[in-house]
Amino acid sequence: MTIVTNNPDVKSKYEDDHTVVFVEGGYKDVLVKVRDLVHEGHQLLTHPLMGSLKPNETPYRSIAVSAQKGPVDTDSVILISESIETFDKFAKIVRPDRGTNTPERLLADFRLIDLTLISSAVDFH
Repeated sequence: MTIVTNNPDVKSKYEDDHTVVFVEGGYKDVLVKVRDLVHEGHQLLTHPLMGSLKPNETPYRSIAVSAQKGPVDTDSVILISESIETFDKFAKIVRPDRGTNTPERLLADFRLIDLTLISSAVDFH
């Protein structure tokens, strides 16, 4: 399993036991990196939009993909493409309490939520 994340807490927890691709950037940057990996033949193992937070509500996202490449998985291509479209739709809704104005205590909460979500998937496998 490979974990693609922009969450430093996820990186710290899993980098010794799993391949972690750390993305410097935001939520969409993670989606785009995962899309690139899916096009190379990796398969999605977790849903790109898992959890109840909308894409414009959290800056962190962690997604698991297969460690090995195989034939391009059409379902993964469709799912990541639709997830990017969904992100773009929600990104148009401006959140004045997000982005550079997000307090550190709230960012810590978002990191914990993302860590908890990906941990439930990683620990399941």
